[in-house]
Amino acid sequence: MTVQFKPAETFRDTFTYKKSPEDLLRFPFPFPEDSYMYSVNIEPHVRGGPTAAFQAQFDVDEHYIAECKERARVLAEDPKRCQVLPHMLTAEWDSLEMIMENLAADYPEHFTLSKDGDAWTWVNRPLGIQQSFIFGKAETLPCGPFEYITRQAQGDFTLQDQREDNLFVDGGMVTTQADWSLEFDIGMSFQEWHGPVPLAHEKGVFDRALKYLLRLQYGQPVRRLNWTMTVNPRLDTSPENYPVWGPDKASVTPENVAEKVHLRVELQTLYRLPRSNAILFGIRCYLTSVADIAKVPKWRRRLHRVLRDLHPDIAAYKGIPRYQQMVVDYLAPLDDGSATSPGIAPDIEKIEA
Repeated sequence: MTVQFKPAETFRDTFTYKKSPEDLLRFPFPFPEDSYMYSVNIEPHVRGGPTAAFQAQFDVDEHYIAECKERARVLAEDPKRCQVLPHMLTAEWDSLEMIMENLAADYPEHFTLSKDGDAWTWVNRPLGIQQSFIFGKAETLPCGPFEYITRQAQGDFTLQDQREDNLFVDGGMVTTQADWSLEFDIGMSFQEWHGPVPLAHEKGVFDRALKYLLRLQYGQPVRRLNWTMTVNPRLDTSPENYPVWGPDKASVTPENVAEKVHLRVELQTLYRLPRSNAILFGIRCYLTSVADIAKVPKWRRRLHRVLRDLHPDIAAYKGIPRYQQMVVDYLAPLDDGSATSPGIAPDIEKIEA
C-alpha cells in the first residue's frame, strides 16, 4: 500500500491538521448503532474491515510523518512519556520484531526489514532511516528497542506483563493519550488502570475483558474501538499538559463548534508476544472534526443520536458536557430521521463537494 504523506501538519499551536476526503472515509467511526453503552466489543484483528483503517496490522495513513514529528517533540519535552520496567526487555524485542515485520509486509514501498541471522537492517523511507543492528543487543540501537520502533509508529503502545492471573502495565510509549498518564499508571494492574471508568465495572465489562485477554493466543490478535471528544486536533491531551489544553474547552461556541470539536477514536489492538508472553497493546488515535463527520450522512445522523441520548455519567467521564449540547444542536438539523444501517461503514464511496 502506497501512502501520500502530509509532513507539514501540526497538532498544536497553529493546528494545520486536515483530512483529505479519502482519509475521512477511512476513519474508524466508533458507533455501530444509534446508541452507546460500554461493552467488551472485541473482534479478531484481521486485515480488512468496514473502512481502510483496518487493512493493515499497524495502520499508516497520510498523517504518519507529522505524527512521528509530534511524538519526537513530546518526548523531547517529557522523556518519561516512554518508560519500560527492566524485566520487560524481552517484550521490547518482541514488539520491535512484530511492528517491523508487519510494517514491511503491509507497506513494502515504505518499509523494508532484512535479516541475516541476528544481523538485521531496517529501512524507513518516509522518515529517512536506515539502521543496521544485532537483534537482542540493545547497544546496537540508538535507544531501547521498544522506544526505537514506537517512535516510528502512529498511536500509543503499552506492554502488559501477565502474572498472578492478571495483566500489569509495565511499559509504554504514550504521547497521544486521552487524559491518562503513563507516569501514574505504570505498574498498575488491569483493574487499577481502568478504575476511573464509570458504569462498566458494575456491568462486569472489565472482568470479562480480563478473562478474555488472559487467554489471548500468539498469532490471533484482537481489536476494539473506543472514543472520546477533543477540542482542536490536539494529539497530546495528557494530564501533565492539562494547563495547555484544558482551557480549549471554554473556546467552543455554537459558531465554531463544528470546526473545533473533534471525535477522537482509538483503534485498540492487542497482540500476544512470542518470547515474553506479554501483550502489546496498541492505542491508535484518529481525529475527525464534527464538520467532517457531517459530510457523511450516516455518520452525522448516528453521532447526533448517540450524543443526544448519551448517559450523563459517560458524558462526564469523557469530559464533554461543556460542549455536548452544542454538537447535538449543530447536528440536529442534519438528521433527517431516516434509519441507519448496522455497523460503522460510511455507506458512501465519495465525499460530495
